[in-house]
Amino acid sequence: MSIMRKIGLIGAGHLGKIHLKLLKEIPEWDLIGFYDSNTEVAKAVADKFAIPFIDSVEDLVNQSDAIDIVTPTLHHSDYAHIALDAGKHIFIEKPLANTIHEAKQIMQKCDELKLIGQVGHVERFNPAYLSVKDKINKPLFIETHRLAEFNPRGTDVSVVLDLMIHDLDILLKCVDDEIVDIQASGVPLISNQADIVNARITFKNSCVANMTASRISMKSMRKMRIFQNSAYISMDFLKKTSEIVKMSDDEPKDQPSIKIENETTRRFITFEIPNSPEINAIKKELESFADSINSGSPVEVPLSDGYKALKLAHQINDLL
Repeated sequence: MSIMRKIGLIGAGHLGKIHLKLLKEIPEWDLIGFYDSNTEVAKAVADKFAIPFIDSVEDLVNQSDAIDIVTPTLHHSDYAHIALDAGKHIFIEKPLANTIHEAKQIMQKCDELKLIGQVGHVERFNPAYLSVKDKINKPLFIETHRLAEFNPRGTDVSVVLDLMIHDLDILLKCVDDEIVDIQASGVPLISNQADIVNARITFKNSCVANMTASRISMKSMRKMRIFQNSAYISMDFLKKTSEIVKMSDDEPKDQPSIKIENETTRRFITFEIPNSPEINAIKKELESFADSINSGSPVEVPLSDGYKALKLAHQINDLL
């Protein structure tokens, strides 16, 4: 029998509306209501989704066991502290906070109070990543492209914090080692912040990541390619599909292969398209948050991971 916890949401913008819809579908959550600073918008959302609008953050927090923070990044820290001071678990959309200092304060307070905190790095729950994450082993080179058509929403921050941070989080999950060098360049074309950025990140173990993010592209793309010993792994986060290409010295017995042979070597290449789970990634991360509270299971994206991704994003920004 599942445990139902009361949850309140702060921030009924584009993503907040998606969260509201999905929270209503999750048995472990009793969505008691939401708060938004724009009263006119809040009342329209309340009518559309048949969810109570609570016009006081403190009232919403006091009635809840957990708080889902889906506001602009600038306000993450304030609302997180209100929730934590009241003894409530928190889910915060990425990035964790506006500054590294704010992120560290949130993380420390959550740890001190022994509360559950999770960051909304949704690509951790993308079927493409889930289908191959156990196959990723000591990458040597990683390449990412996250391209989007222009959308005024999110241009208050650079494309690093808006888009690239998704790939930075996955990168740090795949390569557990010290970063020894970061190079980056970016150009502001439409907004006052960098709209297209390329970063090259080198780790102590010699793994190199070449990462590009743009929000001024003609078409969308969200791809990550990982090269490791005798294997190439490709993830398409947009299509939610993946592919694995392996090379071996012995001919595989259980699957077709292509033989490559010259005077000195003979190797075999196999192709695999893993089965991607049919899930809604945002719904899955909100279910995971509930599970961590109810069963004590490890948080899939803890605040410490959100802090690391944010820190790297700011290091890249500082080079632009």
